[in-house]
Amino acid sequence: MTFHDRISRLPIPHDPARGQVAVDLLGPLDDRLAELIRGAAGCSPYLSGLIQLEAGWLTAMLTQPDAEGLDIVQRETEGFDALSAEALGPALRRAKRRVALWTGLADLGGVWTLEQVTGALTRLADRATDLALRVHVAHEQARGKLPATQSDAGGITALAMGKMGAGELNYSSDIDLIVLYDDSAYARDDQFDARAALIRATRKAAATISDNTDQGYVFRTDLRLRPDAAVTPVCMSVSAALAYYEAEGRTWERGAYIKARPCGGNLEVGERFLRELRPFVWRRHLDFATIQDTDDMRRRIRDHKGLHGRIGVPGHNMKLGQGGIREIEFFTQTRQLIAGGRDPDLRVRGTVEGLARLADKGWIPPEVAAELTDHYREHREIEHRIQMVNDAQTHLVPTSPEGIATIAQMMGEGDSAVWSKRLTGRLERVETLTASFFTPAEKRERPRLSPEAQAMVDGWRAYPALRTERARQVFVRIEPELLARLTGSDHGQDALARFDAFLAGLPSGVQLFSLFEANPQLIDLIADICGTAPGLAAYLARHPEVLDAVLGGSFFAEWPGVAGLHRQIESVLEQGLAARDGGYERALDDARRWAHEWQFRTGVHHLRALIGAEEAGGQYADIADATVAALFPVVTAEFARRHGPPPGRGAVVLGMGSLGARQLNAASDLDLIVIYDAGGQDSSDGPKPLAPRAYYARLTQAMITALSAPTSAGRLYEVDMRLRPSGRQGPVATSVQSFRDYQMTEAWTWEHLALTRARVIGSCGPSGHDLGHEVEALRQEVLQTQGQNPRVLPDLAEMRARIFAAKAPDGAWEAKIGRGRLQDIELLAQSFALRAGIPARAVAAQLRAGPRAGLIARADAETLATARRFLWALQGSGRLLTDRPLDMEALGDGGQAFLLRETGMGSLAELSQRLEETVNAAGGIIDAALSEQPATA
Repeated sequence: MTFHDRISRLPIPHDPARGQVAVDLLGPLDDRLAELIRGAAGCSPYLSGLIQLEAGWLTAMLTQPDAEGLDIVQRETEGFDALSAEALGPALRRAKRRVALWTGLADLGGVWTLEQVTGALTRLADRATDLALRVHVAHEQARGKLPATQSDAGGITALAMGKMGAGELNYSSDIDLIVLYDDSAYARDDQFDARAALIRATRKAAATISDNTDQGYVFRTDLRLRPDAAVTPVCMSVSAALAYYEAEGRTWERGAYIKARPCGGNLEVGERFLRELRPFVWRRHLDFATIQDTDDMRRRIRDHKGLHGRIGVPGHNMKLGQGGIREIEFFTQTRQLIAGGRDPDLRVRGTVEGLARLADKGWIPPEVAAELTDHYREHREIEHRIQMVNDAQTHLVPTSPEGIATIAQMMGEGDSAVWSKRLTGRLERVETLTASFFTPAEKRERPRLSPEAQAMVDGWRAYPALRTERARQVFVRIEPELLARLTGSDHGQDALARFDAFLAGLPSGVQLFSLFEANPQLIDLIADICGTAPGLAAYLARHPEVLDAVLGGSFFAEWPGVAGLHRQIESVLEQGLAARDGGYERALDDARRWAHEWQFRTGVHHLRALIGAEEAGGQYADIADATVAALFPVVTAEFARRHGPPPGRGAVVLGMGSLGARQLNAASDLDLIVIYDAGGQDSSDGPKPLAPRAYYARLTQAMITALSAPTSAGRLYEVDMRLRPSGRQGPVATSVQSFRDYQMTEAWTWEHLALTRARVIGSCGPSGHDLGHEVEALRQEVLQTQGQNPRVLPDLAEMRARIFAAKAPDGAWEAKIGRGRLQDIELLAQSFALRAGIPARAVAAQLRAGPRAGLIARADAETLATARRFLWALQGSGRLLTDRPLDMEALGDGGQAFLLRETGMGSLAELSQRLEETVNAAGGIIDAALSEQPATA
């Protein structure tokens, strides 16, 4: 299609005579082209002047059949790379005139979209910046003032900031640049000369672009967004800039870097700088405290510009005023800053694309994103027309009726009153949609508290979480809502007391309180947790950052399974290792945060009855599986840096006990065994080689440390290795040959029983996966050959007696230890798997194997299975509430109600009776099974 064919709208000439003069300059034109030229020149003295200057060029362009699709910037700057510094300025000014004229006509005629208009202007700014920097750096090199370097463009790079960085330059925009240089590209003795030469080159480049001569200017250039602009040079080193942001960077600078983009000079240097700056811009956790910072900045801008009061069209600032462009940009950027650290998909530069991504990720409703996008586009088009009139860098709607009429006519509206009413409605709508985000709705009145509760609340100001003035300011705003929801919950007294304990354990509060202020629904969750589950509340106090996950979009999605979890944590570990501030310790911290969030998710889902205790047990095991499987290769790689890769085929980690059976609770530790195959190698091949036994023993210790050592992010799991061959006396890692020999000739019955729940969950080394299959085959061989030993039942009975003698049930509500309880049932189930020689690991499957093998009556097996489900519901649910023996008084009404719901009981008396009946029935069956006598009813 031709330029003419794509014209979809026409401006109305405010000064028809001036418009006709422009049409006459261009000779015969098609009617619609003539109307476009007449309207453009009749509304804009600036465009009228450009048409007069470039009439011949424009006539030739309009007659080209493919003119609307041309890359106008490339066409008009072709060959500029060969120009001298003296010739470049005039050439760029001519190119700017032509690009501005063509872009203005394409914009007014609807030939180009907003993105095409701003894209062309931005490409010209990029090209001008790159050409100017390179020609002046080359001049410094030619003069012998810039020391030699292999770095392209002398290592200098320009970062486009703001609208230029986002590809959104407006019609008469200035350009914001930060110019840096790679100081690592120069020898130590050359640093001073390189710095001085590159500062000169930057100043001259800025003058080439921004000086207004009799030929006009290219772009007004602003270099003041650089770090501490009042005292730093116009070109500073990358290392100095990074040091500044790490030590002193502010929220507005984080927001500015959302749109930052290398645009000139050595682009690779710029990209590397932005990669290293990511931790400053994109925080690891949801950063709701940035809302207050951004709102403070909004208010300061409005105060400084005097932009308060009722919205009116005359003189309204389309950029900074109420309902203006900046409101939409702040609304978008602030949400990106909040969540972009966790979700790289949100790290986009454009405002429209940012709104779309936020909607896709569930951070804003799609209809809000669509409406703000529509308003943003029209606001930007109005801004362009305001600037087109006289090529002025202004964002103010004219104050005079004539001026307003001109802008309305440029947009094809002949009635300025209708246009003004429509604009007012748009501004008010933007203000409504964005203001509530920065200024939350009025809070409810502070509830009346009992004297005891009031004394407790009065003590909160002394807690570490409220030690800063900023934390106190945010907390004052959320306190009435918080107290109302805590005291208004079903178990208000317990909730308030446990929130007190939760608050006392918080090391700091600004981020969490800001999170609550922006997401009041989290206060309901806190009230629920504090009123019901003191154990989960204590966990939350240790790891408050897990609340981020609730807002992440997938908190209530389907469970991803162990494979999905494994992919996630592998990605987390890779990012931690690759980050500028990363490395092995960062990866361990990130793994802890990841696991804590998923454990919290499972706990909340269990608390909210989205899953039951049985499903929660499987989810906790999936998290542990994925964590161990992903960490083992990372630990191995770190260990191999010093001692070389694993000798032989590698090693596998076996999950034992409840982990092997895939039934963990909120407080479970991990029972692990490591088995390796050195493959006949005498030692590892590394800077500090080790013999295989020492290598795998120390690697195992490193793995235990990676899982259990407390770091700044807490700990992952307690690890128990006592189920390895020979227990505490044996080596922490066992060769596969020794493991086979031990299991076949030396192992005790209890070790064979433990093997019924063993499961390979991780591996390392070149053939670790194959070794895992071999270990599983060996496990099944042991069960099939050793299960017929006549000592199995007598040994089990003796073991049972020792357990009972060593540890009595822990209180009246004990579900795990003791006759007829979980451990008792599980041991019998393991004996069924061993005696039947089957690979099943889950207790339910092992119990079903008993009747099939003729080891127990079917009815008795079903009674034990029912007992196990009831006892697990009590045990798994109890461990969510507390890691101590169940004390119903200490749990309070909320905890008691949760346990009754999970066990299906109507009262504590009914629960107590059911517990007694269950353990007596199960104990009788197990007694009979171990004595090989039929069980009595």
